[in-house]
Amino acid sequence: MSREMTAVDTRARRSAMLPPSLPPFGVTREQAAGLLSISASLFDSAVEAGTMPQPRVLGGRNIWDVDELWASFRALPHKGGMSRDPDELRPQGNAFDNAKKA
Repeated sequence: MSREMTAVDTRARRSAMLPPSLPPFGVTREQAAGLLSISASLFDSAVEAGTMPQPRVLGGRNIWDVDELWASFRALPHKGGMSRDPDELRPQGNAFDNAKKA
């Protein structure tokens, strides 16, 4: 059996240890981008711009905290600059958008 196949088998066994109803609280870069429905390269740009959080490091692996991703996503402005509460105005743009314009 190849080393690559062994790594895939190991990851599959690890994920099978947890019940499907238990959501992860740490995800990979690709999974984090998937949660946001964006490409991994756009996610990298958002992390670099500070719009998305930096990863945590465990055993040399980068792992993103799902709660931090959720909070960063919720902090993004709505199109048109309005929050869910119409009485609470938010400024236009964000660190990521502003970094792209510079």
